[in-house]
Amino acid sequence: MNIIIGSRGSKLALKQTEYVRDMLQNAYPMHTYEIKIIHTMGDRNQNMPLDQMDAKGIFVNEIENELLHHTIDLAVHSLKDMPSTMSDGLTYAKTLKPSDYRDCLVLKNNQRLADLPLGSIIATGSKRRKYQLLKMRPDLQIVGIRGNVNTRIEKMQNQNIDGLVLASAGLKRLGLTHMISEYLSEDEMIPACGQGILALQVCQDSPLLEMFDHIGDDEAQLRLELECLYLATVNGGCHIPVGSYAKIEEQSVHFYALLGDEEGQHLVKTDAVFALDEAKQKVIEIANRLKEQVYER
Repeated sequence: MNIIIGSRGSKLALKQTEYVRDMLQNAYPMHTYEIKIIHTMGDRNQNMPLDQMDAKGIFVNEIENELLHHTIDLAVHSLKDMPSTMSDGLTYAKTLKPSDYRDCLVLKNNQRLADLPLGSIIATGSKRRKYQLLKMRPDLQIVGIRGNVNTRIEKMQNQNIDGLVLASAGLKRLGLTHMISEYLSEDEMIPACGQGILALQVCQDSPLLEMFDHIGDDEAQLRLELECLYLATVNGGCHIPVGSYAKIEEQSVHFYALLGDEEGQHLVKTDAVFALDEAKQKVIEIANRLKEQVYER
């Protein structure tokens, strides 16, 4: 069987897709594999801020269409880029071992957040990062930025920007760990839902589902299910600050959650510990409680 894997064209997307291809190739060498690059609306429009683009799934719609038309067999996404719902007929295969879930700071002079001068300029395209960072340092100037990891680093180096907030996973996958000035823990900045996890999207009748069942990672899969459940329950997207992280601790889950309104005027963070066997119900309860606190004031 020749398996065609769809991917966005950035260096990070291709690095992730090559990792998945290599895992499949090692486990199932009887098949052949090829990567097909697909350009999405989010890739083509690099000027408009994400929260002003009137569409969910701006990084996935074209890829999902290729799956549905069977021109690709598998799509590899960053889970944090996925909308809370997907097209009928599609599903996720069991995911692989994740990368780092944390956000991090990439600072021009390799300082720490506490050492930045008053009024320093930090760039991010995420409301989630922006409003949490302002809670930590209200004096900072937060400016918008678009582009892939390498493009953002180049903009920081060539423009009047003192630093960036990025996902540690992307920098590690690109071999740019040396660029990280400081990691931000989940207590400081709750990450995006699914950050560091790969979303392996297939058709619901795909033979790849069984293949990934044998090579996937149980703990990462549980994180995927709980964090996606939270995102779907709050109906989250790039228009609002939203995040979650399910930290698996033996037979319990330490769940961190964030939700806010579009302007960041009402920003709520919480965390709770509960047993694995009641995790899904507890996540739904947390999501509904935060919605009440943010939107029904």
